[in-house]
Amino acid sequence: MKLEILTKHENKEMQNSIISKIRDLINYKNLEPGDKLPAERVLSEKFEVSRSSVREAIQKLEFYGILNSKPQSGTFISNIGQIAMNGMIDDILSLEEQDFKSLVETRILLELKTVRLAALRRTDEDLERIKSAFDAYKIKMIAGEDCLEEDLLFHLAVAAASKNSTMNTLMLLITPEIIVAYAKDPVCKGDVALSEVKKHEDIYMAILNQDPKLAKETMKVHFSKLYDYIYGEDRKIKLKKG
Repeated sequence: MKLEILTKHENKEMQNSIISKIRDLINYKNLEPGDKLPAERVLSEKFEVSRSSVREAIQKLEFYGILNSKPQSGTFISNIGQIAMNGMIDDILSLEEQDFKSLVETRILLELKTVRLAALRRTDEDLERIKSAFDAYKIKMIAGEDCLEEDLLFHLAVAAASKNSTMNTLMLLITPEIIVAYAKDPVCKGDVALSEVKKHEDIYMAILNQDPKLAKETMKVHFSKLYDYIYGEDRKIKLKKG
């Protein structure tokens, strides 16, 4: 497994600029739902940016449901009114960088759901991916080496096994930010490392045995330390059932 998806984008300003220009183009040309945007090549020349930058901006607008790309056909405006579209793009452009606490809260909420679904829906192929990620994580953790990527690949494999494309996409979106936030954390050693390995193994075994309740409980145990780290003992928040 590789980590191509886990790359932090450094071109947010350029991306927002292109999104603004796409919005202005739609408004200027009075384009309506179902109308086709100019090709990426045309837009890159018009905006004087690379085609890859245009593609990233279009993908972002597509994720939020504003554009719809069709293979071999092009990119079209989704079935959304101009006022709503402008409002949504304004919101997208005003999004602030995620703070670590928000990322952690989002990740925990997502993973408590995905691990339960993974236990119900996992296939043999999913199990192989999860086990492969776990083995790689275990080797590095016990050796006292940096294993952040292996840890996150394990959790992404669990998310993929949930067969919920929306939750999986959200995990992929927040993972780059989590990598950056965790980058300066110390590496676990000794008994702490063994304890963390055991928690991951418990999650894998619950998924293997298709026990959704136990899978969720083991994930809660895994995240208990993270909650303490974020909120501190005085503000520790208990993960509620549901």
